[in-house]
Amino acid sequence: MRVLVVDDEKNIRESIRRYLNTENIETVTAENGLSAKRLLQEQVFSAGIVDLRMPGMDGLELLKWIREEGPRLPVIMISAYGEVQDAVEAMKLGAQDYVIKPFDPEELIVRLKKIVEIQKLRDQIDLGGRTEQPGVEQLGRTPPMIEIRRTITKVADTPSTVLITGESGTGKEVIARLIHDLSSRSENPFIPVNVGGIPESLLESELFGYERGAFTGADRRKVGLFEVASGGTLFLDEIGEMSVKLQVKLLRVLQDGKVQRLGATDLIPVDARILAATNQDLQEGVRQKTFREDLYYRLNVVHLAVPPLRERMDDLPLLIGQLLRKLNYKLGKNIQEVEPQALEQLRRYPFPGNVRELENLLERALIFAEGDSLTTSDLSLPRSENPVSPPPATIQSLERQAIIAALHRWEGNRTKAAAELGITRRTLLNKIRSFGIDL
Repeated sequence: MRVLVVDDEKNIRESIRRYLNTENIETVTAENGLSAKRLLQEQVFSAGIVDLRMPGMDGLELLKWIREEGPRLPVIMISAYGEVQDAVEAMKLGAQDYVIKPFDPEELIVRLKKIVEIQKLRDQIDLGGRTEQPGVEQLGRTPPMIEIRRTITKVADTPSTVLITGESGTGKEVIARLIHDLSSRSENPFIPVNVGGIPESLLESELFGYERGAFTGADRRKVGLFEVASGGTLFLDEIGEMSVKLQVKLLRVLQDGKVQRLGATDLIPVDARILAATNQDLQEGVRQKTFREDLYYRLNVVHLAVPPLRERMDDLPLLIGQLLRKLNYKLGKNIQEVEPQALEQLRRYPFPGNVRELENLLERALIFAEGDSLTTSDLSLPRSENPVSPPPATIQSLERQAIIAALHRWEGNRTKAAAELGITRRTLLNKIRSFGIDL
């Protein structure tokens, strides 16, 4: 971190420099606004600490120049007790915080680190908003998403089936589309099918098609989605909702590469790459006999487990940037950033609806926003869902997280997860029950 301290009183400049040096923060000082302006044009700083009253160019004038012409720089304004109203004006001009003289140096350092971290997040939002080309980098930069990105690049241009699991709203279809876009099939159709949203009787005819006269009302031939997707990709979302009867027919297509329309006797070759997604535990479905084991293994050649948003909040700025760009175009808006307090509010919110809820929340905020930045009032989180600070980690919570991570890595295999954790399978099962883990 590199900080510019601007104050016309030498003893204050030097005092702040010494305090910051104790925290290994590199400090450069300037005695007035004009000197600070020259330094900002020649050097790069992480933040500024600026006195409000100075001869020549004062703090307010310097702030105005930074906002209109200078570098993006978070600033803490220093003001005397009787200058609070001016400090409020400084906040309007772009200062991120202010402290009143005399001040506690430890508090100053805490506030300084906070505004620098917030600025980093805001820079990430802008970077995400400028992303033009689709690619794996759009998925996120947290460790689990980096692993998913690596897997996608390896599997995209293969014919292998991929099973994508995760809570509703985590972006499973986005991942499926990305796999298709990065494959040699990208010039051919990507056909998404919501298995859970179509009645079984209609789903069969939609997937496999039918011949004229196959049933009452079939007055013409219908080509099924397997044939439509031939040469491209068929994405079966909510695959866990498919009936066992249709699972048998799907398995046959995966094995033989051929479909049979309803009412037909001949088989039609198809070349559709199958991607499937679910928010259910298919292994539990296999145990409960609601999902065929042989189909499970056919679909689960490659498994991508997408974590919920609350477990990858460091990706939030990137996601906000992408969504702002999309929503600005959709709504004819020009929102360029999220104010620091609003960003903090979003970071503390648990997002039970994941990325889909984030998009809905931002869309509603853009509709009612009046400025070029989103504020806390624009977000309008329901009272019952106002964000709260997360509780401090306990040994039990850390242990629970370790168990969940191991189970994800071994795709629910309790024996292998227990071996990795260095405990017996029985102990693992007891902990799963006591922690209420449901994968």
